[in-house]
Amino acid sequence: MALEHSRRDFLKVTLASSAAAVAAAKWGRPVLGAPAAGTRGAASGPARAGTMARGGPTGPNVVVTARSRVALTAGEDRADIAFKALKTFEKEIAAAIGNKRVVLKPNNVVVAKTLACSDPKNLEGALEFLKSIGKLANTVIAESGATVPTLEGFATLGYNPVAEKYGVKMLDLDNEGYEVLPCFDQNDLRPHPCRFSKLLLDPNTFIISAAKLKTHNLAICTLSLKNIILGAPLKFGRVNDKSIVHGGGAYGIHYNLASLATRLAPHVALIDGYQGMEGDGPSNGTPVEHRVCVASMDWLAADRVGMELMGVDPTNVGYGVFGSQNGMGQYNLDLIDVVGAPLKDNIKKYKQSPLIDRELQWMQPSPRP
Repeated sequence: MALEHSRRDFLKVTLASSAAAVAAAKWGRPVLGAPAAGTRGAASGPARAGTMARGGPTGPNVVVTARSRVALTAGEDRADIAFKALKTFEKEIAAAIGNKRVVLKPNNVVVAKTLACSDPKNLEGALEFLKSIGKLANTVIAESGATVPTLEGFATLGYNPVAEKYGVKMLDLDNEGYEVLPCFDQNDLRPHPCRFSKLLLDPNTFIISAAKLKTHNLAICTLSLKNIILGAPLKFGRVNDKSIVHGGGAYGIHYNLASLATRLAPHVALIDGYQGMEGDGPSNGTPVEHRVCVASMDWLAADRVGMELMGVDPTNVGYGVFGSQNGMGQYNLDLIDVVGAPLKDNIKKYKQSPLIDRELQWMQPSPRP
């Protein structure tokens, strides 16, 4: 299969994206957008009417005035706050699922470090919600674990009793087939073939991203989108395609996250902030006792609220900037209705990765001509 595109074309797109990002950072908040028709992101949230506006030197960006809704819950019961956050969208989620297969996708990075992984109580809250709307029968918990065999990781993390309680299957995405998609690498400015989960790419799959509030040592933070995009590449023996999606650095990872979102964005974002991670994330950070949970059918709006909760400047997060410029969701906090717990009362400033200077390099012109 010939996957290499024109190096010149890829370079043009990459430099244009970088220029737009620099402009956004210089002029304030990024130009904002909504889900574009025909993309996976569009299916993730409500339809948004919008207009096209000039977005600076790179040409048009999608700008909308329609509002998004994000649920924010707070409390001492991890499962309960997840359940209540999802309940905000009860009718919308039930209608969107229809007869589709539901994949509850946790974030399992280094299983030996439970802080880095989705907690079984968060999954329990999501499954209790799916039970309440009659959508458990066709639900699975599925992941491609980053470091150990997936089902072994599930057992270590305590997922088995939760799956048994609700009668849902657990799947290793590595065994469910794949589709090859190109991923950009900043080191050679070429697309490279990467094997992605066929199940997550299936249009008859409804994805719930059970993510966490965490800092990240390359992408600033790990929220709902990154949980899916970096979980979808598969492992085959000693070959792990997840490394390809990291794109060789701060330029490549944000480009890949934004471009792959058109195929792999979650339909529902569920971000567990009961105990977040700060510092050297996504696996070596330290805990933040935060006691919150975020949910939305607009993944970009959910991630934007997650950034606010962590005290992260949204103009520093490349995939968020690119996603808003390309109409994938709402990124303007002024156009996001946060329902439930007051946002201003639940913000905690997370310590950033010690590699933050490297992470912000995506905002500068590409080092390659």
